[in-house]
Amino acid sequence: MTETTVSVSFVSTASPADAEWRDYVALLKPRVMSLVVFTGWIGLFLAPGDIHPVIAALAVLCMAVGAGASGAINMWFDRDIDAVMERTRRRPIPAGKVDPESALSFGVILAAFSVMLMGLAVNWVAGAMLALTIGFYIFVYTMWLKRRTPQNIVIGGAAGAFPPMIGWAAVTADVAWGGVVMFLLILVWTPPHFWALSLYRDGDYARAGVPMLPVVAGRQETKRQILIYTVVLALLALAPVLIGLSGWIYGATALALSVGFLRLALQMWRLDETDKAGDVVARSTFRFSLLYLFGLFTALGVDRAMTVWIWRGFGV
Repeated sequence: MTETTVSVSFVSTASPADAEWRDYVALLKPRVMSLVVFTGWIGLFLAPGDIHPVIAALAVLCMAVGAGASGAINMWFDRDIDAVMERTRRRPIPAGKVDPESALSFGVILAAFSVMLMGLAVNWVAGAMLALTIGFYIFVYTMWLKRRTPQNIVIGGAAGAFPPMIGWAAVTADVAWGGVVMFLLILVWTPPHFWALSLYRDGDYARAGVPMLPVVAGRQETKRQILIYTVVLALLALAPVLIGLSGWIYGATALALSVGFLRLALQMWRLDETDKAGDVVARSTFRFSLLYLFGLFTALGVDRAMTVWIWRGFGV
């Protein structure tokens, strides 16, 4: 695989005084952060053992700040390609609202703060895992993989998969199969999620020189890979039941959601490459994938809450 690069002339006219607080919030990628916080909290909720509510809140705060810091540094490094992609050109740096140096400083300070607070207030296992997550997203995914290989999100997706393990470690100060299974769910979910997006945004990635799978291998191969990963994900989604992490409430929800995801992936794969409906189905698949992950982790939380409630009803 040859390296793909993009050369874009980028000149920021922003100064720190020009930026509003909303621009710095945008640097944190709040929509991505919300998913990180949610999955991390579910990992914390499902972990065996007790944790003080204040410490739990601090752990969730640290995951949110760490995720935001990663987003800010990612925007600093990717400002050249963000400027030529329709999806990202309105971000604070390419839009000239925040200068790159300020964005980098903002991200580095938040990253250091989140790791130190997690280590000191929660435990250093969770702190080390948070540091690993931030470092992996910035150095492995953003700086190394993203512009070099169509497997960028296959490997780089690990960064987004760590939060449930961090939440688990915040309670237990170790890593166990429950956290690992949640990590694997997000890891395998990431490729079909982002490849669906890249199918209807392939022009953006081609202009920016980012070797996403549709740009490098074509749309039909991308759809085939989405179907393969979705099948693997549907099987993996039953793992929490098999290891005793959850029960029938989660199992039934996972089965129903997986059938919906598989139906969309199969529909997309069957469409001819020239069919104009392909982008519509790809967009629907991308949106459903967000619902899918949110639904899985919500079901994990509800299943555990119902189990606890039932056992307490029996006085156990």
